Amino acid sequence: MNDPLTLEPPPRPLHQLLEEHFSGATLSELLGPEPGALGRHLWSVALEAPISGFLARPGKAFRADLVSRSFELAGGEGPCPPLLSVIVELLHAGSLIIDDIEDGSSSRRGGPALHHSHGLPLALNAGNWMYFWALGLIEQAGASPELELTLHRWAHRTMLRCHHGQALDLTVDVYQLRPSEVPGVVQAAAELKTGALMELAAVLGAVAAGAAPALVNELAGFGRALGVTLQMLDDVGGLVSERLCHKGHEDLCLGRPTWPWAWLSAELPASRFEELRQQGREIRRSQLHPEVVARQIRAELRGSGRVRVRRQIRQAFGRLEAAVGPGAALQDLRAQLQRMEKSYG
Repeated sequence: MNDPLTLEPPPRPLHQLLEEHFSGATLSELLGPEPGALGRHLWSVALEAPISGFLARPGKAFRADLVSRSFELAGGEGPCPPLLSVIVELLHAGSLIIDDIEDGSSSRRGGPALHHSHGLPLALNAGNWMYFWALGLIEQAGASPELELTLHRWAHRTMLRCHHGQALDLTVDVYQLRPSEVPGVVQAAAELKTGALMELAAVLGAVAAGAAPALVNELAGFGRALGVTLQMLDDVGGLVSERLCHKGHEDLCLGRPTWPWAWLSAELPASRFEELRQQGREIRRSQLHPEVVARQIRAELRGSGRVRVRRQIRQAFGRLEAAVGPGAALQDLRAQLQRMEKSYG
């Protein structure tokens, strides 16, 4: 069993953490006396203002909640150290900024993508800065040196895995893959890109609670499975939700390996699957509107996307409940996931 995280930092809102970071004392300690003494207005334009504005946009905060629930499921005493949830949310927010740049997305969380509102160079630097700020906050979590090292190792492993998954997502063309390759590629990309960060959320709570390695591994697998579920919801939502159709159309234009393609590659006759992919190639050449193919994929799935998502959820919760037993934390997570599923509809 690991030593639990015993020093609980006071709960501070994220905007307060930002203000503290850009205070003269903190910057002087981090950067040295001369850079740290630069006027606050310079740092505000360069980093603080765009990041603060982006973080103020409403998000689901599911990853942050998973940290707390995992802490509870692992037997943690008292409230979960709030800084751990902040770390996960910062890593996620930074990844959204970078993801929007790489996808050429125009909007995020109800506002313009950061590279649209502040320019690509500043947004790229801000997204990367958030990764390193999040990792730096581990030192402030009140952990013992051994536990701090464990948290750092998990965080760095997660970021490496996420970048592997993003690399697959950016380069693999579902219109060029062999049909037999599609399910494996989609599963790998989902586990690495989306699953890894949810896995980290579950692990941070479990490790901070002092859970034994076997329980940490159980919660890690649970978090990874929930991450895959979120990717399924995102992929299906882009095809069935009018509000999210821009995302589904973007995936079709870019030939992204999504879950509907994985399911259809295993179920459709080869000729029909290839017909859909040929139309996808026409979308990329601007010869066909994405909704034409989206409509056909919806018809081929016959509503089974939601069924598959719910099956994934049942399996994930069933495995964890077998390991930790029923409880309020699991019930709360189930309810939250059900609310999220409706938001993708």
